[in-house]
Amino acid sequence: MTTLEAGDVAPPFELLDQHGKPVRLADFRGRKLLVYFYPEADTPGCTTQSCSVRDHRKDLAGIGMDVVGISPDQPEKQLAFDEKYGLGFPLLSDPDHAIADAWGTWGEKSRNGRSYQGIIRSSFLVDEDRRIERAWYSVKPEDTVPKALEALRT
Repeated sequence: MTTLEAGDVAPPFELLDQHGKPVRLADFRGRKLLVYFYPEADTPGCTTQSCSVRDHRKDLAGIGMDVVGISPDQPEKQLAFDEKYGLGFPLLSDPDHAIADAWGTWGEKSRNGRSYQGIIRSSFLVDEDRRIERAWYSVKPEDTVPKALEALRT
């Protein structure tokens, strides 16, 4: 499994958002970007994580940072999730997990003694030149935003 570290070039992506519109990493050139990967829309941990991002969007935008969330969910499910919680930022659909693979967020997980492949909840701070500034694998849902804000302060 590939893992990204500070200084690596962020793997490019072009994925459909919750409205069926393509969103590319290149669209955010010149701005910082918080990219977070989550396993499944409208589940408890993913809701905690996404609502935390929603609640801090003004703080993030105030320091010139955009946000995208990525999961294997189809755009329709992403849209329902966005509308239910008023998230208001791009939720990108990666159903074949090709982008998750490229970012090192698809891998073996286990629950109740059963192993399976899925999204490893992770977040990344990408700089204005599309380089990884910070990478957090296996991040707790409630730590996504605080870790990004702390990284920007140091």
